[in-house]
Amino acid sequence: MKERRVIYYSDELNEEFSTAQITPRVVDKDFRYFHGRLWDFCSQAAQNVLSMPVKYLYAKLKFHIRYVGREKLKEYKDRGYFIYGNHTQPFADTFIPSLGNYPKRNFFIVNPENISMPGMGTLVELLGAIPIPCDLGGMKNFIRSVEDKVGHGHSVTIYPEAHIWPYYTGIRPFQAVSFQYPVKLKCPVFALTNTYHRRGKRGVKLITYIDGPFFADESLKPREARQRLRDQVYQCMVGRSGASDYEHIQYRRREGR
Repeated sequence: MKERRVIYYSDELNEEFSTAQITPRVVDKDFRYFHGRLWDFCSQAAQNVLSMPVKYLYAKLKFHIRYVGREKLKEYKDRGYFIYGNHTQPFADTFIPSLGNYPKRNFFIVNPENISMPGMGTLVELLGAIPIPCDLGGMKNFIRSVEDKVGHGHSVTIYPEAHIWPYYTGIRPFQAVSFQYPVKLKCPVFALTNTYHRRGKRGVKLITYIDGPFFADESLKPREARQRLRDQVYQCMVGRSGASDYEHIQYRRREGR
């Protein structure tokens, strides 16, 4: 049997193991987060109609994906919410939440690199990407865009680990800053945890757990509320990650760290 790949790491918060090398475009105060009705129509068609067969077939053929707990999302089909997931797939992470909560439209917060691929940037935006601005000048429109999506009853997915560790079976520590949005908007939060299992001799099966809803404690100050919400989601994801029973890629901490 082929030996599994081993990746050595020293910094769980900042190391990135995606193989893509992309020069990010500038996302600042001049970046267009709002495009008008025609764009929105095309975006909805791209997200929920044209791309769905590709998303479904890829997830089923490559991972034999199965969802556990997706019925929890149906209770909030008419309300916007946030989804927080573990970041373990460079391609599939863009649509695993979308398949889980279909037909609700799902948007996802990304780094500028994700919309910087030559000839692909516009398509990625149409599929729901909301890029994080490079400076404070673009932050106002970025936040408006996130609030607009949730306000219209859509979901917004965030990968708080920030960096991709392919097939990683644990949950890396992440900060509470991204939980400011559900605290401010007083909306539900769901945890999405991908777990990995052997399929045949070389295949990998993905079981995705959906937990929640979680709500911010309104009796706390905003900073405290987002930290507590972060802790609830993190602990839930850590618990679910224990269901993984196969390491397609092994991760080992470098000695002396």
